[in-house]
Amino acid sequence: MAVLVGKEAPDFTEDAAVGQSTQKIKLSDYKGKKYVVLFFYPLDFTFVCPTEIHAFQEVLKEFESRNAVLLGCSVDSAHSHMAWLRTPKSDGGIQGVTYPIIGDIHKRVSRAYDVLDEGAGITYRASFVIDKNGVVQAQVVHHRPIGRNVDEVLRLLDALQYSEEHGEVCPANWHKGEKAMKGTLEATASYLKTK
Repeated sequence: MAVLVGKEAPDFTEDAAVGQSTQKIKLSDYKGKKYVVLFFYPLDFTFVCPTEIHAFQEVLKEFESRNAVLLGCSVDSAHSHMAWLRTPKSDGGIQGVTYPIIGDIHKRVSRAYDVLDEGAGITYRASFVIDKNGVVQAQVVHHRPIGRNVDEVLRLLDALQYSEEHGEVCPANWHKGEKAMKGTLEATASYLKTK
């Protein structure tokens, strides 16, 4: 599996379901304007996937308040996504989700991000935090049975933005509003004395 951290995020243009319509999503359209959180999930109409998709929806305003767009992606078609978007939450559907869900039926995006399990033909659970310059700053990949922690994805975005703004580093378990530190041995020693 390729490590994309520190590299330009592979660009793509694909159809996405947004509500009950499709639109073209081109990753590079966000460059210079927005942070992007791109997450992959294995398949529509499955089990762990809707729990994650709804969990992202529940904190969508938090991502938006940080000037970030949220993009979901699976190897299903945009039409399959729209059918799932029509399915009520009480029936395992994702009705009510408002951010774009990219259809990667040709598997171009999942291959470009190296998260496709070629043997199974579906992706692993993967999250990428991409900065406004289009560079991947965080990459987390889980096996399919393990649901991701959406709060951790938001924390990664917070840490990235804090570091960019303040030129400091964020220690273990750092959360927005907490003290960070300079990237020096002295600052580390001082920080560890408080723990």
